[in-house]
Amino acid sequence: MSTDQIEVSEEGNNKKDVFADFSPEVRERTKKMLMYFIIFAIVMLFAGFTSAYIVSNMGKYWVHIEAPPSLWISNLIIIASSGTIWMALRAMKQGKKQQSLILMAVTLLLGIFFTLTQTKAWETLSERGMGWTVSENGQGLEAYKWNSVDKIQGEYGEDYYIQKNGQQLIFNNGEYYAANDVLMTEPLTREVKQVTNSSGSYIWALIIVHVLHLVFGLIYLSINTIRIYTGVIHPGDTIRLYTNGMYWHFLGILWLYLFVFLFLIH
Repeated sequence: MSTDQIEVSEEGNNKKDVFADFSPEVRERTKKMLMYFIIFAIVMLFAGFTSAYIVSNMGKYWVHIEAPPSLWISNLIIIASSGTIWMALRAMKQGKKQQSLILMAVTLLLGIFFTLTQTKAWETLSERGMGWTVSENGQGLEAYKWNSVDKIQGEYGEDYYIQKNGQQLIFNNGEYYAANDVLMTEPLTREVKQVTNSSGSYIWALIIVHVLHLVFGLIYLSINTIRIYTGVIHPGDTIRLYTNGMYWHFLGILWLYLFVFLFLIH
């Protein structure tokens, strides 16, 4: 793109840019601070969710389930997409517009695939009993209730296990026993089966809220891909691409944290 074209693009962009009257340094600093604020707000939101998760499982029967294969695939996808958006920014700074455009398109596709793997993972978890049951109440209306712990399917000890206060229950001959009841004298089966699977509701909430933030990220990627194509983003003005990368890297780190927290630690 020639200098004249860039100037025309900048003039057209300035008519819509609320930061047009500010110097480039102020524009960049302000946009970065806005993104830092957004990231901080999301961090506080998920900190609240995970704190509630920890408090809720204290003294209760809690299901730990193995992560579906699609979630492991999603980990690889989000890491790869973080790399492609970084390369897109680097290519743009080097004046390689076409390469940057392709890398942004690849990032967008990876983001879509990531969303699909997240959806597939919840479907798998729901099939294993981590979801809810729909029934009909006395008025003929649909009533939703989270499944009880005994609805979980799979092989105990491998696909899932139930714990209380961080200690895994013993399961033998269809009966549950406390972790310290090595002689298996006092079964807890009736008590366990009456408990609602609260861990399933938290996993669902955390995945859905993360996917909602991911949708905003996909919209941001789409807009900036168009901006690269139209010349609004160019080697002389890459701040939008930079902040887009900040947000996308953060979403990737956030998801990896949630994965470790939900499926490896708790």
